[in-house]
Amino acid sequence: MSANVFDLTGKVVVVTGAAGGIGMAVCRQLGGSGATIVLSDVNKSGLESSKSELDSLGIKCGTFVSDASIESEVIALYQYVSKEFGVPDVLVNNAAQGTHTPPQDTSMEVWNRVIGTSLTGYFLNAREFARAVLPSKKSAAIVNISSIAGSSAIGRGNFAYSTAKGGVNQFTRELAIEWAKSKIRVNAIQPCSVNTPGWRKWVETEGEKGTALMNQLVRGIPIGRVAEPEDIANAVHFLASDAAAMITGTILPVDGGNLAYNAGGTLGEY
Repeated sequence: MSANVFDLTGKVVVVTGAAGGIGMAVCRQLGGSGATIVLSDVNKSGLESSKSELDSLGIKCGTFVSDASIESEVIALYQYVSKEFGVPDVLVNNAAQGTHTPPQDTSMEVWNRVIGTSLTGYFLNAREFARAVLPSKKSAAIVNISSIAGSSAIGRGNFAYSTAKGGVNQFTRELAIEWAKSKIRVNAIQPCSVNTPGWRKWVETEGEKGTALMNQLVRGIPIGRVAEPEDIANAVHFLASDAAAMITGTILPVDGGNLAYNAGGTLGEY
């Protein structure tokens, strides 16, 4: 297999939740491989900062302020993409909302906010992406950012978030089957904890409890560290590229062995 299967020159990539963290790492990675990037997020100032960085790297890009949970705003996003850049080639569904609220204390407001962004938003973006792509009859790819929380319960009040990510996993499989003959591949990535600014802030605000939590998290990851945003971006690049032309309906853990590691297991030392 030649190296050029990873080349994304001429491809138009839509990335949601692109104002920072994993989303921005994906923009750098895919843009650095030749893609034109359309960044979407609710954070206008964050988008402007991200665009400035990509501009400085010579990456062609555009931005659009859009709330992934609001249908009209998602429709407007793809109208913008079609008008300014043509038919998109890749969608990276990354925008998400989390919570650390015990199930018994979870209000409808919190539930709807988390499910709205982390599951319904994925559906709305995938639907509008497909509506833009299907008439062209060209190959395309969707990469959904899920979580290990979609396959294994992690507690700590992640109930609504984990439920949404479990939905993303099955959503991925169903769309892969629905659109296989239309040449739209659909896959998902399951990160463990990722060292993003938002994640670090959460751990730091927990103080001593956060330090204990960090130690607990790392003990559950056989490779011995949490993921970096670039680890996730590298996997997205693979699934978005022609190198993964025969892969669809796959849920790929990028978790240092976290899901493979039984809670009662012992790591080998050699």
